Amino acid sequence: MISKILIANRGEIAVRIIRACREMGIETVAIYSEADKESMHVYLADEAVCVGPAKTQDSYLNIGNIISATVLTKAQAIHPGFGFLSENGKFAKMCSECNIAFIGPDAETIENMGNKAKAREIMIKAGVPVVPGCEGTIDSEDQALKEATRIGYPVMLKASAGGGGRGIRIVREEKDLISSFRNAKSEAKAAFGDDSMYMEKFIEEPRHVEFQILGDSFGNVVYLGERDCSIQRRNQKVLEEAPSPVMTEELRREMGEAAVRAAKAVNYKNAGTIEFLLDKHGNYYFMEMNTRIQVEHGITEMVTGVDLVKEQIKIASGNKLSFNQSDIKIKGHAIECRINAENPEKNFMPSPGEIKYFHVPGGPGVRLDSAAYTGYNIPPNYDSMIGKLIAYGKDRAEAINIMERALGEFIIDGIDTNVDFQYEVINNEKFIKGKYNTSFIEKELKH
Repeated sequence: MISKILIANRGEIAVRIIRACREMGIETVAIYSEADKESMHVYLADEAVCVGPAKTQDSYLNIGNIISATVLTKAQAIHPGFGFLSENGKFAKMCSECNIAFIGPDAETIENMGNKAKAREIMIKAGVPVVPGCEGTIDSEDQALKEATRIGYPVMLKASAGGGGRGIRIVREEKDLISSFRNAKSEAKAAFGDDSMYMEKFIEEPRHVEFQILGDSFGNVVYLGERDCSIQRRNQKVLEEAPSPVMTEELRREMGEAAVRAAKAVNYKNAGTIEFLLDKHGNYYFMEMNTRIQVEHGITEMVTGVDLVKEQIKIASGNKLSFNQSDIKIKGHAIECRINAENPEKNFMPSPGEIKYFHVPGGPGVRLDSAAYTGYNIPPNYDSMIGKLIAYGKDRAEAINIMERALGEFIIDGIDTNVDFQYEVINNEKFIKGKYNTSFIEKELKH
């Protein structure tokens, strides 16, 4: 078993990993930028190493400094969390070359599934349904016009190396295609250093449903149910719930088995997520695979009783999965609200600054994953998420009631937050009835 782990991340996910390690008797090393020297993960870890200035490319994306910190502290493994280097095949490969265990899939898997065009080819061969689209990347404006005509409008342009909603454009008419293609390429280049694009049919008003999988080094893969991530703003998830309000046992089994086929097609090891679009007729299509732990992993933990971070560490240590598919049972309902430092009344403008007072909700069925505290200064350099508020109940109605109560108890003074906005979401009649899709915020909540 791994006995010392360096956490190549910050904020609440770093705290989450430290907690799992502490319960397993594993020592931890935190890395931090100069802007994060007073962050919670720095205080909680057994050791902490500064890896550079505030800019991400000089600190949390600085592979050389992170590898050096790992060697210096004699850590045996690196947990990348999510974001930053978590889906960087080069980083995973360097860890392997330096005899450092990377807590995630191998480099080849990351690279294959990180390239959306390549991932699509693999899924077709594995018999996983995919959205109608182009084969390979779109390399010219003329090709973009021809493919859009063949596929049929509306189409979606997506960055091949993308994620997090970047480098995406929906095009409904031919007259808008070239400008959208140029803008998406430019955004992709700035965000990922890679401007290659691909195109697929845009599925109108789908639900975004993802399946959590775990795979070990012995060829075993299981799925742990689904999460409905359809409450989004500009392709960024705002609220997630497990299970999906529209899921049936039959559809869950069918989609779960497709997710397992997808994982086995790339010899997947560790935790991963297969993301699908689900239309109103029950048709589902592979969208992408996230080769890391997800932000919203906590709601799956609540309804399955499986600690996904501990399982990641066990798998990276060479252990077999300690359970099989028949052992996984979905019990109850969990909802996660992402609490962000932002102002919904000002187009969700980020609101960095000092938290003057921080009172967290508690009581039965409430979980908060956060690295914030009274007096903490949220830096302007990183993601604006303060924490993830999770409500768990015996059924969906109870989970909604618990979330409403918890949001009412949450006090964060000194900065703007989206707590009231989340309150609007869960009190919306269509949300309460489970009748929503990815256009919910755009159509239902005028912000």
